[in-house]
Amino acid sequence: MTEERVTRTTDEAGNTHTTHTVVTDGDRRAGGTNWVLVLLVLGVVIVGIIFFTQMSGAEVAKDNAIAEAASEVGDAAGQVGDAAESAGEAIEDAVAN
Repeated sequence: MTEERVTRTTDEAGNTHTTHTVVTDGDRRAGGTNWVLVLLVLGVVIVGIIFFTQMSGAEVAKDNAIAEAASEVGDAAGQVGDAAESAGEAIEDAVAN
């Protein structure tokens, strides 16, 4: 609650002086604003956690895909080696007969 007090005094010479005083019960703030800010910060933190979690999952998936591709290249190289060995044996058999 705010109250305004006006005091008028007159001195011996007849001059009038006026004093204005404003009295309040205390500092009033809206408590809703604080809660909105807290919820906003909490929302940003949650979105950040989800974002970084998803990014981490994408990195793991990418690493797994690269490892699988490298394994397939290794298998293909092994097959080429086996084919070359078989071809060499076929040539030896053809020359020997």
